[in-house]
Amino acid sequence: MNTFRSFWRINSFHRYQQIRLGHRIRGKPPLQCRTIKERLDELNYKDELYTTRIDIGYPSEKKSSSKAREERMELSKTTKNDKKMEELARKGLLEIDMEKSKKDWLQSLGPMHKKQIADHYGVYEHLYGEGFFIPQLHLEVFYDISDGNCLPVYYGNVIKPAEALESPHVSYDTDGNTLWTLALTNLDGHLAENDKEYVHWFIANIPGNSIEKGDVIADYLRPFPLKGTGYHRYVFVLYKQDGMISYDLPKITSSSPLEERTFCTRDWYKKYQDNITPIGLAFYQSDWDITVKDFFNKTLNRKEPIYEYDFPEPYIRPQEWFPRRKPFNLYMDKYRDPKQINKEYLLRKLKTEDPFKAPAPPLRFPNAHPLPRNMPSWLKVHEKKIRLGWGRVNDV
Repeated sequence: MNTFRSFWRINSFHRYQQIRLGHRIRGKPPLQCRTIKERLDELNYKDELYTTRIDIGYPSEKKSSSKAREERMELSKTTKNDKKMEELARKGLLEIDMEKSKKDWLQSLGPMHKKQIADHYGVYEHLYGEGFFIPQLHLEVFYDISDGNCLPVYYGNVIKPAEALESPHVSYDTDGNTLWTLALTNLDGHLAENDKEYVHWFIANIPGNSIEKGDVIADYLRPFPLKGTGYHRYVFVLYKQDGMISYDLPKITSSSPLEERTFCTRDWYKKYQDNITPIGLAFYQSDWDITVKDFFNKTLNRKEPIYEYDFPEPYIRPQEWFPRRKPFNLYMDKYRDPKQINKEYLLRKLKTEDPFKAPAPPLRFPNAHPLPRNMPSWLKVHEKKIRLGWGRVNDV
């Protein structure tokens, strides 16, 4: 009996909690709902199988923080005591050696900055999934453009397809006793499979930095971002080999069909990960220009795919019997065919046109000419706009 009474009291308490001061409380009562900690743990839960990242690159060289701090303090002290440098800075004549500054950046924070930029653009995620690497080796890529100028590839800069028609120049610092693999892939441009890539350039067994002496497995293919798909990412990755490698990949020439260039970096690297290690990275973005159309029509001999965003039709509320504070003609035109409206404006323009007479001169003072008194106010405003050349009359 006591058990029944206690159960009845608890249920009565819960019912009382649901209705307090005449207002019904939504949701579960406080004794049954989850705590804030439980709700936050559920929202912030991450599966380690899919969120744990793996470093697949070369380990960074460990430097003594105390030694680096001492060098920085010594450099700062020397700079502050240099009276000549202080005088040049005060007069605005102090020049900075950009090459030396770039070299210091590449030796200190450069590799980590490159990794952060690549993470921002989702390069590692779409190349290796959970894998990533820190670009320890600086990879320089340049495209030749007109007048002997060079267009560099940095980390996400925009290069048009017309500027990347021919293969670029690639260089990096290395001795002659190492072998390398260079791969260029497009992460966003596959026509059939979204999770696949196109390999645009693939060279293996490169001795030192002599790209021309390597084994060309896939000839260079110019970028062809599709119209309406935005920017595409084209990624150069340099791999260091442990020795000579015979890749199980078909030979791809410039005349090979596009389907043979289907590639998946993650599966390929998983197969050869014991023999190669990524160490250099550079990538750029490219969007559509007119040369892409010529590439599809003349090189691939196929129709160029064009993507457009299909906007939903605008919502128009049901028609009212007496709409208030709304211009009569504009309100009624919402429920008419736009083609019919443009036809009426066009017929009105053609009514005053004569192929054998010069057009009538425009009114000097358009709104000084009176309109009929019995004309509705909305129609008066409509006629004044047409006289001044305002509004939808210019759309025809």
